[in-house]
Amino acid sequence: MTADNPIEGQVLVLTAAKASVGGDRVPDLVAEARRAVEPRTDELRRRYERVHADDVREIFLAPDGFWAEVGEERGWSRRAAEAVARAHAEQLLRVGKREERREEFETALELRETVVVGAKK
Repeated sequence: MTADNPIEGQVLVLTAAKASVGGDRVPDLVAEARRAVEPRTDELRRRYERVHADDVREIFLAPDGFWAEVGEERGWSRRAAEAVARAHAEQLLRVGKREERREEFETALELRETVVVGAKK
């Protein structure tokens, strides 16, 4: 995790290895995504299910297509939006593994997308 990103470094490395965009772009895209959605955290709390919160991050389940919409607003390619969505999903699965909720989260990802934001300090 960098100071600008509630996504763990190992998740970014994994995402970069699987992404259809240059691996060096993934951390910047994910940080840009955070800056785009974090001001909407109160809205996320009202509209979507929060499945995790700790001192570092909050994780929400948003409708499928959430990151495509954000990507469209930001002028990203489809592949860039997919890379961001993958990073957020991988972070959810990593948290799920630690909390013994991975199967539950995998099921949730069949219908929804993950949105990870930094915890309020």
